[in-house]
Formats: sequence, structure tokens, C-alpha cells
Amino acid sequence: MSNRTYEVVTYGCQMNVHDSERISGVLDAAGYAPAEAGTQADVVVFNTCAVRENADNRLYGNLGHLAPVKQKHPGMQIAVGGCMAQKDRDVVVKKAPWVDVVFGTNNLGSLPVLLERARVREEAQVEIKEALEAFPSTLPTRRDSAYAAWVSISVGCNNTCTFCIVPALRGKENDRRPGDILAEVRALVAEGVQEITLLGQNVNAYGVEFGDRQAFAGLLRACGEVEGLRRVRFTSPHPKDFTDDVIAAMAETPNVMPSLHMPLQSGSDAVLKAMRRSYRSEKYLGIIDRVRAAMPHAAITTDIIVGFPGETEADFADTLRVVEASRFAAAFTFQYSIRPGTPAATMPDQVPKQVVQERYERLIDLVGEIAWAENSQLVGSNVEVMFAAGEGRKDAATSRMSGRARDNRLVHVTVPEDPALRPRPGDLAEVEITYAAPHHLNADGGLVALRRTAGGDAWQQRNGASPKKLVGLGLPGFARA
Repeated sequence: MSNRTYEVVTYGCQMNVHDSERISGVLDAAGYAPAEAGTQADVVVFNTCAVRENADNRLYGNLGHLAPVKQKHPGMQIAVGGCMAQKDRDVVVKKAPWVDVVFGTNNLGSLPVLLERARVREEAQVEIKEALEAFPSTLPTRRDSAYAAWVSISVGCNNTCTFCIVPALRGKENDRRPGDILAEVRALVAEGVQEITLLGQNVNAYGVEFGDRQAFAGLLRACGEVEGLRRVRFTSPHPKDFTDDVIAAMAETPNVMPSLHMPLQSGSDAVLKAMRRSYRSEKYLGIIDRVRAAMPHAAITTDIIVGFPGETEADFADTLRVVEASRFAAAFTFQYSIRPGTPAATMPDQVPKQVVQERYERLIDLVGEIAWAENSQLVGSNVEVMFAAGEGRKDAATSRMSGRARDNRLVHVTVPEDPALRPRPGDLAEVEITYAAPHHLNADGGLVALRRTAGGDAWQQRNGASPKKLVGLGLPGFARA
């Protein structure tokens, strides 16, 4: 088994990205090895999403492309897991009979056994567990990053949004105990992780399972006491559960970042009611106002669905009004698509595709205009950037590297050509913003101050980069963090 290789292809949300790290870790522990770039893996695993229609199309399209590849590679196996596997079960094998394994969201750890069983029996293995087999964080992990990590605090969701099938696929909310979460955070920091993102389907409902309504705020404050942890983020909260104690914890805990992803979905109260979102636009705007009062420079992002069944032009105008008032730094916008198994799929008054498209384009224009205006206010100011591997572009012609500001805005930074002065992924630098665009910022004046971090050390060690003598060489503000 030790000479067999694997590749994991991920669709969907951050929870799926984190699950893919667990899938990779489970395969590593079973003796598989990641396939090298440009080579054909012996095992290809698709970790699927069931939220958007195009996820189905992409999966079955990719499975179709792999059918002749598998014929040319005896012994190759294909596995399909994740939310779509949980939903479709036997359908996957019926549509793509060359798939070897179908496994669900609740039994990630079963994959190696299922692959071996499929090989020995020479028939597809479909195993979907209805209940969580083991909390994902108990499984081995191959993290994509040496300096940033996801930490799952809960799985499942107790909401009943009419457009969403996730609660049916991942089950009711299951919370980890704070001590287990903090133990994982401390272990990650000891390995060089500088930034963690607390992850859950509805993070600010955390604690509902053990009856502590202030558990999430307490968890944020506890993360603030972890020595060496520089940045804490979380996703995604729900407006109905977002309380003032969480705002206070964000504002008063230095390593909790001034960024908030708060899904709106619609600015129309009628549509929110039809979605079963349990809040209305006035409450949503009130949360935004309180966040900005406590953290004036916070960047707020959101999710918006256009064309939900029954949405009128007046409803859409309400969405534009709330977007204008909220001044989002960015918005993830989606055209509504029917998802079988959700209440919205059978609602009357489905909005015609051409109407949805026209509204979507108007929303995109407004979001871009606001984001550009908000970003432009940062020109001339200094921000702290954590550099990231694979984040944005690295432009050799302009010697730029990319990273994220504390508020999670993407920043492209001109860096020195001398390797001893260049930041590594995971390092921090203070930079001056010189240019703003709707979706990114530029800092072309160089580094104001650079900090080498344990995260940069971890990246360097993982990637086998040659250690260099890291000295200031005249760079103002050079420090060892």
C-alpha cells in the first residue's frame, strides 16, 4: 500500500476544505502518499458540495473525464465523499459505475477500509453513516498550510433555511468542548501556526448543545490568551444568534481580527421570511451598526442570494438598499438554483432565469462600487499583512507577494529582491497602501517593517527552503516575532 498515491479534489465551503485535510491525513496514516504534480494518482477522491447546482455538473463532468483515464491505469480507484455523496448515495454509482467508493460526511475515517474492500471484492462500496462516527478533529490531518489552520468547533446545523440542504446532510449541531478546542489550538501554535479560523456551520450558536449561550464569546476570549497565536478568525455566524457579548469579545481581544463574514442572503423581509432566516433587515443593520461602533475599521463581508422564489423587483430593491447601508468590503453573490430536497425547490413563483441574471449583474455592480470606495479610504494608511503561499498573485515583473491584512483584505506587496529581505509565507510586515481596487489593495512602496515569525519558520522547514541568515540589512523595523 505504501507506494499508492492519492489526490483530493474539493468543492464547496471551508468545512469541506477542512474535511479534505482530514481525508488526506487519514490516507497518509493508511500508507498512501500525495501524488506529485503532473502525475496520475492511484486514488482520486472528490469531496463534494450539494449547495450549488454547478457542483453537481462539475462532479459528473470530472468523473466522465476520469473514466477513460481509469481504463488506462489498472488498479486506479475513484472515491466520492462529502455532502453530495451523503445526499445522492447510490445515485453516484448509477450515474458513474466506474466509481469505487461512495462515503458520507459522517464517516471520513472509513475511506481506507472502503478502498481496500472495493479492491478485494472488485465492486463499488457505498457506506453512508447517518450519525457522526467521530468528530473530525479526532482524525489525522494533512494541513495545506504550515502557518494557518482551520479548527472545527461544531458540525451540523439546527436551522431550517428553506434553500439549504446542509442540515439534512450534516445533521443537528454537535459541539466540541472548549477544552478540546483550546488543546488543538495550542498544539497547532506549538507547530508554528500563527492564524486559526474557528469553523462551524453556525459558529455563534456554539454552546447550544451544552446550554451555554455565551460559550462562543468565551471561546474567542480564551483564544486571546494562547501565547503565540497572532490571528483568530471565525466563519460563519448567523445573524439570529449574533449577540453583543461576541461583539465585545471581538473588540476587546487583540488577536481576534476586525473582520466579520455575516450572511445577509436578502434585504427583503418578505424573502427572509420565506427563507426562514429568523431575522429581518432592521435587525441585520443593527448588528452592523454595533459592530462598527465597537470596531470602526472592521471589514464586513456577506453572502447574498438573488432570485429566490417569489422575489419581486421591490424585494430586490430592498436588498440593494441594505447593501448600500451595510458598506460591505466584499459580497459572495449567488443566483438561486433549485436544490432537490429543499422546501424552496417546490415553492411557486420561481423567478425566470433572465430576470435573475439582470438583477445579479446590478448587484455585482453595486457591490464592486462600494468595495472600491471602502478600499480607497485605506490609501496612504499602514496595515499589517501576513504573507501567504498561493494567495493572490506573485508578479515577478514587479516583485510582488500577496497576503491578507488584519481585516482580511487581499494586499499585493512589492518586496525586496534580496532573498534575505524577502518575507516568507507566514511572516508579517507593516506596509503602506498605495493603490486600491474593488477586490484588492497594492502596497508598492516596499516594507515599512518586517517580522520573521514561527509561521514563516514552519513554512520554510516544510518546503525545504535553504535557511538564510535573517538579518535586518538596513530594513527599518526588522524584528524577530
